[in-house]
Amino acid sequence: MRTINKKYLNHDYATDVLTFDLGAGLGEIIICPQMAAVHAALHKTSTDKEIILYVIHGILHLKGFDDHHPKDIIQMRKMENKLLRPLFPPPCGEG
Repeated sequence: MRTINKKYLNHDYATDVLTFDLGAGLGEIIICPQMAAVHAALHKTSTDKEIILYVIHGILHLKGFDDHHPKDIIQMRKMENKLLRPLFPPPCGEG
C-alpha cells in the first residue's frame, strides 16, 4: 500500500484505503487489510466492519465527497455512519 501511495500520490506512507476515479463512472478502490486489522483492534470493532467502512469511504470519494478539511470530514463521517448503520445495527438499547 505504501508503494502504491508513493507511486501515484507521492505520499511516502502506508494508508488504509486509496480511491482512484478512472472516469466514465468507473473507479478503483484499494484496501489494505493489514491496516483494517490494526484499526479494528484500536476501535474495538471487527476487521470485516472496518473493511466495509473502507469500501463505503472509497465509494463516497468516487461520488465527490472529500475529507481534507474539517467541515468535509464531518460530512463524510455522517454519510459513512448513515450507510454503515443498516449493515451493522447497534445492539438493542444502544444508539
